[in-house]
Amino acid sequence: MSEANDSGGAFIHLSGVRKSYGKHLAVSDATFDIGAGELVALVGPSGCGKSTLLKVLAGLHPHDSGEVRIGTPSHPFDPARDIGMVFQAPLLLKWRRILDNVLLPAEILGLPMGEARERGRALMEMVGLAGYESKYPYELSGGMQQRAAIARSLVHDPKLVLMDEPFGALDALTREKMNLELLRIWKTSGKTIVFVTHGISEAVFLGTRVVVLTAGPARMADNFEIDLPRPRTLDMKTHEKFGVYTRRIYKLLGME
Repeated sequence: MSEANDSGGAFIHLSGVRKSYGKHLAVSDATFDIGAGELVALVGPSGCGKSTLLKVLAGLHPHDSGEVRIGTPSHPFDPARDIGMVFQAPLLLKWRRILDNVLLPAEILGLPMGEARERGRALMEMVGLAGYESKYPYELSGGMQQRAAIARSLVHDPKLVLMDEPFGALDALTREKMNLELLRIWKTSGKTIVFVTHGISEAVFLGTRVVVLTAGPARMADNFEIDLPRPRTLDMKTHEKFGVYTRRIYKLLGME
């Protein structure tokens, strides 16, 4: 993984990225750019390679060919320090209190814990968990646990947050509420977020842009901006323009 040059203007640049597991081709010819501060949704059917692509971005899996560049010479990027991860399951340690769970990345990275604790408390307030610092995971609902996971992903002040279907296990109403919460957190934090989902409506609702991946092997079918007003509200899902975007994705995925 190398740095991007400043002239490109992209915080993340992928070109012709390919990834195989033995004879199984998981990702083929993934090509797109992401600007700093964007919230980009990667959408596609289950098993199309979305999560694999996220792991390539995280530096967890090497890509076989193509180019992946993150950061710029003036803002170098360290995957170990500059990435926050949120998964479908909150993955909170059941024997640690919620604030201690949030502080885990700071401990692992050896950051000054006094400052980290202050930041952790501020993040818990930002995600709506003020007053729950001393609770254990079992005392929180699924949505609240996922809020704690989001706070944990931000505690070390990463440049990039990667989210792998983080609301996929939640019920429909909680998921819609968490979508609104994520947009609020994104606006407040100013982070670059790459959000993997198989929910077409969710991708359009959240994204500054949507990258559409075909059925595996993941090939980029489209990459387009979402020109909807902000702040986003749930009633936008009934607007004609929202329907135009969702139908575009359905058509790309062969669902019309």
